[in-house]
Amino acid sequence: MMFNGHKILSVTLGCGLVLIPVHGLRAQNAATPAQAQPAAGQDQEPDPLKRQRSDKEQFGAQKALKQGSYKTWLNQDVVWIITDEEARAFKSLSNDEEREAFIEQFWLRRNQTPDSPENEFREEHYRRIAYSNEHFAAGKAGWRTDRGHIYIAFGPPDSIESHPSGGSYERPMEEGGGETSTFPFETWHYRHIEGVGDNIDLEFVDTCQCSDYHFTIDRSEKDALLRVPGAGLTQWESMGMAKKADRFAGGSLENLGKGPDTSGNQSKEFDRIELAAKLFAPPPIKFADLDNFISEHKLLNGPVFPFDVRTDFVKVTDSTVLVPVTVQLRNRDITFVTKDGVSKGEVNILMKVTTLTHKTVQSQEDTVQVQEPAELLEKAQDRKSVYWKALPLIPGLYRLDVAIKDVNNPDHVGLYGSSLEVPAFHDETLATSSLILADEMNLVSSRDIGEGSCVIGNTHICPRVTPNRATPVSFRRNQQLNFWMQVYNLKINDATKSNEAKVMYQIIDTATNSVVFEKELESKDLGAHSDQLTVEKTLPMAGLQPGKYKVTIKVNDTISKQEIAQSAPFVVE
Repeated sequence: MMFNGHKILSVTLGCGLVLIPVHGLRAQNAATPAQAQPAAGQDQEPDPLKRQRSDKEQFGAQKALKQGSYKTWLNQDVVWIITDEEARAFKSLSNDEEREAFIEQFWLRRNQTPDSPENEFREEHYRRIAYSNEHFAAGKAGWRTDRGHIYIAFGPPDSIESHPSGGSYERPMEEGGGETSTFPFETWHYRHIEGVGDNIDLEFVDTCQCSDYHFTIDRSEKDALLRVPGAGLTQWESMGMAKKADRFAGGSLENLGKGPDTSGNQSKEFDRIELAAKLFAPPPIKFADLDNFISEHKLLNGPVFPFDVRTDFVKVTDSTVLVPVTVQLRNRDITFVTKDGVSKGEVNILMKVTTLTHKTVQSQEDTVQVQEPAELLEKAQDRKSVYWKALPLIPGLYRLDVAIKDVNNPDHVGLYGSSLEVPAFHDETLATSSLILADEMNLVSSRDIGEGSCVIGNTHICPRVTPNRATPVSFRRNQQLNFWMQVYNLKINDATKSNEAKVMYQIIDTATNSVVFEKELESKDLGAHSDQLTVEKTLPMAGLQPGKYKVTIKVNDTISKQEIAQSAPFVVE
């Protein structure tokens, strides 16, 4: 539809009808300029890597990628929470439309707050996967480990007793008493697990001492002196009232020695086996099917509300990428209403991600509130407000739409639309997340990991936003530069169970192309046993002269012989 020479798009925001000029629509996959042709008379063989694929080949490649994503969704993303019946049903589906509908209903059935436009269960699930990958990796992705499995399925424990170095250990009386030495181990305590029980202790042991903690129902497995004659004796064994060899007689599940309070251990072995069976069984579905939300499109005339949008990409699993979307508003563009000495502004934000066939895969609606003392409102006009939301998506091409409405001025609306190409992080290829620059970065408490605005994993970092990627972010000399980036798919040395890479970060003066700051780290210093690393650093701006710079992070994996680099420009004022 055209209006005064402008293209008009309709959208529903809150309770108003909006007619919005379409601005900022960018196609990220536009065709590139043609390659320069070889000079006449020159024979050059075409580069097969640059050969233009036919429509049939492109369709086949996209179909293969999508089918691979469905398989990975089943075998990785939801492997710890899908029921056997659901898995069989998903495998029996014959086309992508049925698979998409199944996945949508899979998350809807588990949504505990059906009246909310957000699926909190799905968001929490992918938060747990991201946390497991960052904290439990051990020569394999964290979600594959036993600790990752339990964390993803049941969430964080209420308390953890951790012995990361093993060493001297005083056994409790129910384990026989006496002192011994142990492998590294952890005991996770849950006050309650639905469908499992109350006051549950889960033990994880690292017998290889390579950070690969596995779940065990044998409390004697952590005893490093278990098979050393005469060492690590229980209280009764040290008093001559029992023999260590008796631990291995009778075919018991646990090789615990006798002691004052061990008489009931054998009768409880079946309880421990039943506990393990309940823990690792797929959980039942608790929630009824829900209908899809239907959005209506209405029209309203009004002025354009300007705002900026930034998208980033963070790997969660091989088939799922976390896409943080940051929306930045200028306070000066918000309508404030003053009452009782307080000026308050409100903005409704509607965010949608759709496929190329116009199927909605994500929909979020929130309100941003800004409050200032009335006497300080004029000074606050120059500040900016940020809204942030992380969306889990499978790799592929989407469209992102963000619409905003000024609550105190309903005719004041704005719209952003752009293609959104979510990358695939293939197992064999060294890769990185987006490189994020911010003026604030800090670790969050354990209870807030993955929760709240601008929190990725256990780090709070809110990206600086500019009108487009080509415009560098700016910092003042009295501020600090914070940068954050994750590295994926580092190779692990089979002998040492450790990665072997070099990570270098630089500050480069783009006017002279000279390096003004440089530091190199060993990947082992950031996480020795993981194929995934997080590079985060804070640098003061006081030592830099006003001008244009860029942050560059280079990673050299000495095992796979792969290198990768990411850069982000910034300006010092």
